[in-house]
Amino acid sequence: MKYSVLTLFAAYLWLCSCQQENPLDSIILEYDTFQESLKDDDYPWPKISDNDISERLSFYQEVQKSLNNISISTLSEKDLINYEMLKHIVDDKVYNLDYKSHLIPITSEGGFVTGIIFSIQRKQLKTVDDLEKYLTYLRTFSTYIDHRISSLKSGLVSGKKSSKFITSKFLNILDPFVASASEKENLFQKALDTYEGELSEDVQTEIAQLIENDVPTSLQKLSDFFHNEYLPKAYDKIGAGQLPDAEAYYQQRVNYFTTLDITPEEVFQTGIREVARIKADMEGVIRDLDFEGTWEDFFDFLRSDPQFYAKSPEDILMRASWICKEMEFEMPKYFGHMPSMPFSVKPVPAAIAPNYTAGRYSGGSYKDHRAGQYWVNTTKLESRPLYALPALSLHEAVPGHHTQNMLAAEMTGLPKFRSNYLSAFGEGWGLYCEYLGIEAGIYKTPYENFGRMTYEMWRACRLVVDVGMHFKGWDRQKAFDFMASNTALSIHEVNTEIDRYIGWPAQAVSYKMGELKIRELRKRAEEALADDFDIRAFHDKILENGSVPLSTLERIIDQFIIASKSKI
Repeated sequence: MKYSVLTLFAAYLWLCSCQQENPLDSIILEYDTFQESLKDDDYPWPKISDNDISERLSFYQEVQKSLNNISISTLSEKDLINYEMLKHIVDDKVYNLDYKSHLIPITSEGGFVTGIIFSIQRKQLKTVDDLEKYLTYLRTFSTYIDHRISSLKSGLVSGKKSSKFITSKFLNILDPFVASASEKENLFQKALDTYEGELSEDVQTEIAQLIENDVPTSLQKLSDFFHNEYLPKAYDKIGAGQLPDAEAYYQQRVNYFTTLDITPEEVFQTGIREVARIKADMEGVIRDLDFEGTWEDFFDFLRSDPQFYAKSPEDILMRASWICKEMEFEMPKYFGHMPSMPFSVKPVPAAIAPNYTAGRYSGGSYKDHRAGQYWVNTTKLESRPLYALPALSLHEAVPGHHTQNMLAAEMTGLPKFRSNYLSAFGEGWGLYCEYLGIEAGIYKTPYENFGRMTYEMWRACRLVVDVGMHFKGWDRQKAFDFMASNTALSIHEVNTEIDRYIGWPAQAVSYKMGELKIRELRKRAEEALADDFDIRAFHDKILENGSVPLSTLERIIDQFIIASKSKI
């Protein structure tokens, strides 16, 4: 018997109506649709007006309510991962929109201004459409700056504001950017120079007005506001403890960044224990080197002896590149799946390098045909010890953030929110990769192994000093003394790290808490599977779902253990 197409389609619709709709699918569709609606080619900037914030809060509260009504026992494993990830994201959005965290948008590394700098540096104007979008970007720039100033003024009134210390560090980024905007070859002009097409006379006139007058005027207005109004009214003391509802705010930040149900005090005590353990390991290395002197003397030796420092930017970049290539040779022994996207070793952009950390990963893009970049800070070489470079390279490049991020970028068929980066997972993985370098034979000398230990100590110290400054009322000097006396980081790096923690409450505690969880899960798998433990399969399982909460990761690995046992 033959049926018409219309009859078959009607039957299909009837069958669909008989199926119970998955409520999570509806929530995910609604969420992703809303996220897309926030993108606006006519206004390519963060929308931070009171009305915008209120509308987003109402939406996320409705999503939160819907998620709370779902019976998770009915969800498949795939849906459960989606649910847990989305709930973690939405709960955080609801809290921060309600708290109005957007009123505090500055950090020692520049905050929203660094975001502007990055967005300009990445622009490649290849088509007429790209040019038109860039024109819109420039046309709306002054409006965005006005919105930022209005928002910052609201923060001053409500107590949602930064400290004088962080504001001064922020101005070290803003003021050179303001000055450079008045120069002929500024970042805005360099972005335009990437366009190879013809420009009409009207467009040339408009662009000249925007780049030479409107943009510099807006940036100068922003600088004047910070110097004359914001800085005098900023908090005299550092830390989240100065903010309204301070304890609840910092507790929420700890829960979000660690993805764990844990208190600041528990984080602090974990840090104290880890510092003591790692210090004992470091003292063992010093003894094995037969160094004559105290713990402090050894640190002074590491910080001052020329053998440990590069003589040129090219030298440190070449060293970093070589370390990465050595690890790439070892990768097939530890991973069954590796990303197809390559990466390069580049210097930290000059505009942000002075206040920037020793290195960081800047993600590649399959869509934009942009390779990943492992940034190495080539300024102040006397503060960039080479003995720490292997651990830094493993963390930022391979098998760290490049491997993890680019594998996640290759995942298909997932909701868009699954691309969100969770610090506890991502930074925990990066620190675990430093540890993995021991097995891979990357640390060639006792000093490089000590450099790995001092990086591990650095992350353990974060648990102590971050909670100390934001929850226990420590001043900056107390945090500096604790970090400087327990790590072999250069004094410059200690300063830049402490400053970063002050402006970004609780983010720094995610690294060590994530690493401890991954190492705990590996030990659990090794003990359960014994000789049948497959390190390649374990690492693939850790990374195959992208960034997930640590509680989700724990369930995934427990299921991996059960599945592996069933194959024995």
